[in-house]
Amino acid sequence: MIKQTKSTRYKGFLPDFKIANFMEGRIMRRDDLLYPPNLIDTYIKKGLFIEHEAILVTRSLLKNHYSCNRCLNTEQAKFIHYQCAKCHQICTYCRHCIAMGRVASCSRLLTWNGPSSRRQIKHQLNWTSTLTELQIKESQELTDSIMRKRLHLLHAVCGSGKTEILFLPIYKALQQNLRVCIATPRIDVVLELAPRLRKVLPATTIHALYGGAPEQQGYSQLVIATTHQLYRFSNAFDVMIVDEADAFPYAVDAPLQKAVVKAKKLDAPIAFVTATPSSQLLKQRQGYSFIPKRYHNYPLPVPRFQPLWRYKQQFKKGKLPKQLQLWVEQCIANQQPFLIFFPTIEMLEQALPLFSQNILSVHAEDPMRKEKVLQLRHAEISGLLTTTILERGITIANLQVAVVGAESAIFTASALIQIAGRVGRSQQYPVGDIVFFHHGISLEMDGAKEEIERLNEVAYGQGSTKLFTM
Repeated sequence: MIKQTKSTRYKGFLPDFKIANFMEGRIMRRDDLLYPPNLIDTYIKKGLFIEHEAILVTRSLLKNHYSCNRCLNTEQAKFIHYQCAKCHQICTYCRHCIAMGRVASCSRLLTWNGPSSRRQIKHQLNWTSTLTELQIKESQELTDSIMRKRLHLLHAVCGSGKTEILFLPIYKALQQNLRVCIATPRIDVVLELAPRLRKVLPATTIHALYGGAPEQQGYSQLVIATTHQLYRFSNAFDVMIVDEADAFPYAVDAPLQKAVVKAKKLDAPIAFVTATPSSQLLKQRQGYSFIPKRYHNYPLPVPRFQPLWRYKQQFKKGKLPKQLQLWVEQCIANQQPFLIFFPTIEMLEQALPLFSQNILSVHAEDPMRKEKVLQLRHAEISGLLTTTILERGITIANLQVAVVGAESAIFTASALIQIAGRVGRSQQYPVGDIVFFHHGISLEMDGAKEEIERLNEVAYGQGSTKLFTM
């Protein structure tokens, strides 16, 4: 962990406020800073910037042990040795965070050591809707944990209104002049949260950070970021909220989990938010809130299982399975937007030409994924074929969902629960169809269905598959 020590050498030297605004709480490669080299040297000499080695080496008689000062990776297989054209020596770089720009033995990382950019401003909460009694209770519990600086788990079913529950705790923290980060493993969650929070907190500077995000200026007291973006922060946040904390890759990536800890201040609390917490999250909680029902008081849609025999062979032969075709035709006839989840990009691409031109596809590497989701939301297209990339962080009214190959290993019980949670989220359309097309029922499919039925029973009692009214 990088330690920061305040210097007094810059006293009497007035730094550029734009640099201070950008750099406070960040750890950046010197090469990424678009400032004149002589200015950077001056800031280092004055103690406004502190230089850090990018790759740390612990030497022993047997072999060297490497660690990355940016992403905190210590997995030795991810450190690569090469002939460096910059320093003309054998360098070592970290492959784990290469997507953020290469950091090597000769690289230098800079952190801000000057005056803080933080200023007390009057934040506004521009939100007139009301929470349910249960949402109010959980919102207050989360606020209490944040103020007491303790780890909290908000366990709330899909469609329970988790984002609305966060409004008040975030607003209270901002009023205390605390810097808040909402981190999530998925870009789509950032794209969903940012406009909603900008609308309800109109006086707050909010940055949304993800790969390919537009440049954003100034100091942001509220940051919404993918967990990968936290590699570029250190000792920055007074409150850390990790949304969809069980999602891939964060749940299985130790450096990403370390990045969350590195980005926050030492005593800053972490709040984990998810509908499908892992056993590890449940064990490490200190504060805990549980919401088993949706805000509109309708039960969670229970998935139905439907065989789709030999679907892999049919796609390879250029044929659309009949049952899937009928399901799509019914959605289109009813003017219902839909998502169809596929286990692989290869199968998705085989299937796409078999559908009408008003149906598009999207996956993690698609540069147009944001625009395509907006097209579906605005009813400009009928539906989207997708991978698990859209299992979370998407809310579209009257959405119908199908999973092709639901027995595939990638569709874990938690993933299937999240996918089913895309259906029936709006009060205007609280019910909908979620179908698992399969070539044999898996234990994960059974587990997902049983957990959804269990949550409905917890919320409403036995026989809760019937429709409820407010």
